[in-house]
Amino acid sequence: AAAASPHGIALVWADPWQRISVGGHQYSEVIEHPAADYAWRVAILSADGAEALAASLDREALAGLLAAEALRVAAWRPRWTTEVDERSLPHESDWIRSAVHLNKGCYRGQETVAKVHNLGHPPRRLAALHLDGSDAVLPEPGAPVYAGDDEVGHLTSVARHHEDGPIALAILSRRAPVGDLVVRAEGIDIAASQQVIVPADAGATADIPRLTRLSRRPTAPDPRDSVSGAGS
Repeated sequence: AAAASPHGIALVWADPWQRISVGGHQYSEVIEHPAADYAWRVAILSADGAEALAASLDREALAGLLAAEALRVAAWRPRWTTEVDERSLPHESDWIRSAVHLNKGCYRGQETVAKVHNLGHPPRRLAALHLDGSDAVLPEPGAPVYAGDDEVGHLTSVARHHEDGPIALAILSRRAPVGDLVVRAEGIDIAASQQVIVPADAGATADIPRLTRLSRRPTAPDPRDSVSGAGS
């Protein structure tokens, strides 16, 4: 009601991440996706609407951006300014569930999206991490993630959740192990329990039979190699 409404249309955007959009596809194999409760709305308020809204709000119910960020991370919601870099594919962060319509075209990048989804696997995958909070160190985005002595990825978003404590999203190599990991920050190794968002075998959804390469097919015998008639 407080949103600006030029030409009678309220300027309110509803984030589609809450459910799989028409034409989308979810790689995550969880039974209940944490985004089910992520009813996120963004509104542009008019000056009068903002004043009226501020006067009607319960001040004790207000929350800041840190709380909003924690809810986003807990919902596994990728963000352009954090989970995306110059190499990103929407498959890697399970963004196909709301950002791409697989049955429509053409759009920029469609060939790459279709090829990875139907025939290949994304080279990286998004994972949710529950961080050990006993050292009271909250690592910064960009902190490296290790599996043993091998660096397998980096944090992209970090937050303190009101129930789950310190949590994070991380972009990992597709071949990173599924088990517990370690985040290295400020010279401290922080134990991280991993929850798989995008599995390593995501993609390759098309049931296309693989044909044997011509060079590997057995050669048919040449009839001239067999000798018939009287023997010597």
